[in-house]
Amino acid sequence: MTKTYDDIIHLPHHVSATHPHMAAIDRAAQFSPFAALTGYDAAIKETARLTDKRVELDESMKEALSNNLQMIADRLKEHPEIAITYFQPDAKKNGGAYVTVINTVKKIDVYERIVVMTDGIVIPVDEIISIDIHSCNE
Repeated sequence: MTKTYDDIIHLPHHVSATHPHMAAIDRAAQFSPFAALTGYDAAIKETARLTDKRVELDESMKEALSNNLQMIADRLKEHPEIAITYFQPDAKKNGGAYVTVINTVKKIDVYERIVVMTDGIVIPVDEIISIDIHSCNE
């Protein structure tokens, strides 16, 4: 009984004259796992990311904020340091996050309805939910 590969089993290993020998590490990399669904992990993380809902203020809270903004506008030359908490809408999904900024006010633009801080942060007046005045002498 003859074996199937008896005629070639003892032949020397073939070495290509045109292609260089591949290193073992490169050869192993061919068989490493790959991401068949590119971007799937990022999509899952984005879906799982939580956002806050915007809080609707009642009229008394809106009036208190308006009074605080007027007080700050009257004392801009004193460079009042304030803490403003405002809603920052999320660019990718519904909702957003509440951000608190502590800084001095550069200007309040009544027509654009924005507060500009000295570090360049622009805060829409309609997104503000609280103002805490730190360094105004009342």
